[in-house]
Formats: sequence, C-alpha cells, structure tokens
Amino acid sequence: MSNRDNREINLLKNYPKSKRNVSERGQSKTKEQQELARKFGRDFFDGDRSNGYGGYHYNERFWKNVIPDFVKHYKLKDGDKILDVGCGKGFMLFDFYKYNPNFVLEGIDISEYAIDNAKSEIKNFVKTGNAKELHYDDNFFDLVISITTVHNLDIDECKLALKEIERVSKKNKFITVDAYSNQEEKKMMYEWNLTAKTILHTDEWKKVFQDINYSGDYYWFKP
Repeated sequence: MSNRDNREINLLKNYPKSKRNVSERGQSKTKEQQELARKFGRDFFDGDRSNGYGGYHYNERFWKNVIPDFVKHYKLKDGDKILDVGCGKGFMLFDFYKYNPNFVLEGIDISEYAIDNAKSEIKNFVKTGNAKELHYDDNFFDLVISITTVHNLDIDECKLALKEIERVSKKNKFITVDAYSNQEEKKMMYEWNLTAKTILHTDEWKKVFQDINYSGDYYWFKP
C-alpha cells in the first residue's frame, strides 16, 4: 500500500478541549519533572499535576462521543480486531467495548502501573508492551490506534514504531503526535511537553511518514 493512501483527519473532534495553562507549566517545569514523567509510573498518572495528569480517571465524556466517529469512518463491525498502542489504563478501549462488545480488543502500554490499574472490565485485553516492537502477526488488526504515544520515542524509534503499526495492520491506522505549524505553536509545544522526545513541524512529520511508507491516517496534538 502506498503512503499516498494516508491523510490528515481529525477523528478526535468530539474529544472535549481541556483548558491548559501552557505558560505556567513552561515557567515551572523542571528537567527532574520530565524525567519522572517519562517513567510513566504513579507519579505521571496519579501524582501531582506538575508531573503529568494529576489523576488519570475514567470519565465517559472523553471517549463516548469519539468512538462513533472511528466506527463510522473505518466501517468497524462485529469481530473486527482493534489495537490501541499506548492504551494507558484502557479508557478508550473500554468505550469501544461499551459501544460494541463484539469487537476484539487489544491494548499495550509501556507502563506497568497503567496496566495494573486498567479498567477492570477490559483488564484481560491489555498488557505491557513497547510500540517499537509489537508482538503480533503481520496484517493482524483491522484498526490500529495510537494516541499521543509514538512521539515519546526518539526519532529513530518513532520510525520503528510507525513501521510496526504499519506491519500489524491490514489497512486502517490512526495516530496523533505532538506537532506545530509555526513558531508560536512550537514555543507552546515545548513549554507544555513533559514526555515527548520527538516534536516536529507538521511538514517534517509528513516527511517521516513518507520516508517509512506509513499509509495510515494521522492528526496533531497541539496544546
């Protein structure tokens, strides 16, 4: 499949917008906080807000109105296999499950803490794993999703992760990555970021996609 098949599409348009105080984080953020956040442990998910989420809890308002857009866009049906790379505690997978319990769901996350504290209803669907080495057969999934995860790797590992997402998917893929389109967005992105190791201009990301023949859909995270 040619990389020309991919496209920029905002499938998260119904995800609630949070009110982020970007400048405040930029002024207070320390290297130690970034190092702690990148361990993706309790401090990142459920510790102080300065180290990450400041409490990562399920709330159906986040994904409930997003899932139908994915189902419609990718024409998902009973028995379709869906992988969430960087699933955290599995909240998106849980809402896929609520939408249609006949989906075959899988999720991986590098965080043992997140997997240990995943939603009880989908704990059997999730496990620890690394995006740059997915232990699944070629063309195994009908849809592979990775939301704000791939950019947490350095650029070479980013490319490995994208190639793995490409490999295990039959066709459909959707990712979001930290990005900027101008200097103001770049400044905000670097002020806000705690975990991303690869933050690129949108045109640079598109070049990466082209270079490694990533054929999936994509969109950008900007604070």
